[in-house]
Amino acid sequence: MGPGHRTRARRGVRTGVVHRVAAPPGAAGEAAGESVFSGPVGRYVSLVRAVVQDRYASPETLRVREVPTPVAGDGEVLVRVRAASVHPDVWHVVTGRPYVLRLMGAGLRRPKNRIPGTDVAGDVVAVGASVTRFRPGDEVFGETTMGHQWLNGGAFAEYVPVPQDALARKPGSVTFEQAAAVPTSGLLALNNLPRKHLRSGQRVLVNGAGGGVGGFAVQLAKAHGATVTGVDAAMKLAMVTSLGADRVIDYAREDFTQGGERYDLIFDVPGNHSFAECRRVLAPGGTYVWIGHDRFGAAAGRWLGSVPHGLRLVVMSRFVPQLPTVTFSRPGKKDLMAALAGLLEAGKLTPVVDRTFPLSEVPQALQYLQEGRAQGRIVITV
Repeated sequence: MGPGHRTRARRGVRTGVVHRVAAPPGAAGEAAGESVFSGPVGRYVSLVRAVVQDRYASPETLRVREVPTPVAGDGEVLVRVRAASVHPDVWHVVTGRPYVLRLMGAGLRRPKNRIPGTDVAGDVVAVGASVTRFRPGDEVFGETTMGHQWLNGGAFAEYVPVPQDALARKPGSVTFEQAAAVPTSGLLALNNLPRKHLRSGQRVLVNGAGGGVGGFAVQLAKAHGATVTGVDAAMKLAMVTSLGADRVIDYAREDFTQGGERYDLIFDVPGNHSFAECRRVLAPGGTYVWIGHDRFGAAAGRWLGSVPHGLRLVVMSRFVPQLPTVTFSRPGKKDLMAALAGLLEAGKLTPVVDRTFPLSEVPQALQYLQEGRAQGRIVITV
């Protein structure tokens, strides 16, 4: 919020939420100044704090500013954000890399939605028309978008409107910070683990087991009785063991693609081995699942990132039995979020929060994410 503006408190009629209300430039003798909103002079505007992204650039350019309070549209609920998590897709949209993501809805020259973040946990303060699943006071968690994560979703703010079908009720057994660590990572793990390998006696290797997606993959495989090997950096192996892994491998000391063990499923998050290398240690009838991680631009091209590699694997899946066939009949986000909530309630998933940062330190949180030292998820508290 620019200089010369004045704020005062106004209490919401329905929710008891305190908003800041800004006087327009020049009102009541105040000097005019800049603001992140525009509106008719003489009208008061309810304001909330949010991280604002004006252009594609390094995370250091992000700033907390005051923006107009969002409203819940048709089929949406307005969530008071208690916590939001940081994940690699947030970094990609903040930096605008690879450039192809800008053609996928993020915005060509600048982000269409100026507020980053997609994973959220909080409580419902208002509901839009046609909402039937939630009411004010419900504690919820989920993603703020219904499609892919290469979009800003507005989660790094005090309030955010969210489609009702992107949310589930937060179990009372987990905190807001833990719940915020679940959505993107949990959905990726749950949606990409082949069910035929989630049963007793199956041998599963998770490469990148110490991160958000990998950590949930370990727990989901163990919950179904599989024998799990987790691969990651030495400093993360104790945490991977605590999640239930039967064996752990320090990738700096041992190359799992050169070992004698055979696996029914290789769940590859970082993609630091080729499919041909991983195929050597797949058991007959085994499956290789590639999640794909650009390692913040270091592992793939500036223009297309890892998209070409993913498309090659899709084409190869028509001829190579070890690659899963792409299907469009997967469960929707509403059902997947309900499944994640059930697993949390049953104690079969334990979200791991590495560190929390306040809203004002989102740039530092993204820098910490890029360093690759986090064990589990990084969470923003609001």
